[in-house]
Amino acid sequence: MEFLTEYGVFLAKVITVVVAILIIIGSIVSAGMRTRKGPAGHIEVTHLNQEIEEMTGAIRNIALDKDVLKQEVKNEKKQAKHDKKERIKIEKEGGHKKRVYVIEFEGDIKASAVESLREEITSILSIAKKEDEVVLKLSSSGGMVHTYGLASSQVQRICDRQIPLTICVDKVAASGGYMMACVANKIIAAPFAILGSIGVVAQLPNFNRLLKKHDVDYELMTAGEYKRTLTLFGENTDKGREKFMEELEDTHQLFKSFVAECRPQLNVDEVATGEVWFGRRALDKKLIDELGTSDDYLMSACRQANVYKVTYVHKKSLQDRLSLAASAAGDRLILTWFERLSNFKFYS
Repeated sequence: MEFLTEYGVFLAKVITVVVAILIIIGSIVSAGMRTRKGPAGHIEVTHLNQEIEEMTGAIRNIALDKDVLKQEVKNEKKQAKHDKKERIKIEKEGGHKKRVYVIEFEGDIKASAVESLREEITSILSIAKKEDEVVLKLSSSGGMVHTYGLASSQVQRICDRQIPLTICVDKVAASGGYMMACVANKIIAAPFAILGSIGVVAQLPNFNRLLKKHDVDYELMTAGEYKRTLTLFGENTDKGREKFMEELEDTHQLFKSFVAECRPQLNVDEVATGEVWFGRRALDKKLIDELGTSDDYLMSACRQANVYKVTYVHKKSLQDRLSLAASAAGDRLILTWFERLSNFKFYS
């Protein structure tokens, strides 16, 4: 038992030393690289047609009879040869087979993914033609006005280039998320996806009475009548509340005008109440154009076009990589320790 205790202490020391060395190396290298900033990330492209073919082939090889499988493979080769001839013919005439570019946006309150979205859209616009299409898989319940305003402006760049844009909503596109979605030429949503919430909300606590109770003074000095309207610690006034509500209403009007401009078929006054609707109801309200999932839409697109998923991958810093390496090394040492322990037998 004494041996096990000593072995455990030894492992703890080793882990500590390894982590310390990695942190020191990371700090030194990071300090040396501060003036040499390279690309923040890179674009990765996945050919979805090939992915689907591989998945289909794996199931088909098991499920189909050998003779049927052989005939299907023969038919596919014949079709592939025909498609190649057609593609060459189209390219000689100056065209190309339709391409569909797929991007994804998973939104948080700050629309943090807008930086990746910008890079993805920029890369697509450098090659996409008017006969192509962009599909955005969107999932967001909204957040800050200015960040989602920027996100919708990035999406608008696609439409400004007259490239068809389809937005698929499998889960939610509400508030700022719907601000992004309404830009599209076509919105497709799953039957129980959540859409709408065309409204503006702001809330904050006020601790002024608590401070007064404990004899704490709070001084707030501003230059400009409305530099501050409502505060966390100061005493809010009716005039300040009135101005704050005026700003909220103005933001709401801007939101409504934006949606109305993007979707003229929509009765904005009817839906701009802050309410949300499931996909089936949203179709009745004309918040969307079709019911369906992104999976079905992309599988259908693969039959008619070359479909490419475009992803911007952020480059991990050296410190992040070293941290992951240290964590993995620690996990391996601890696992080895427990494996050794499991090999010991104790007798009374």
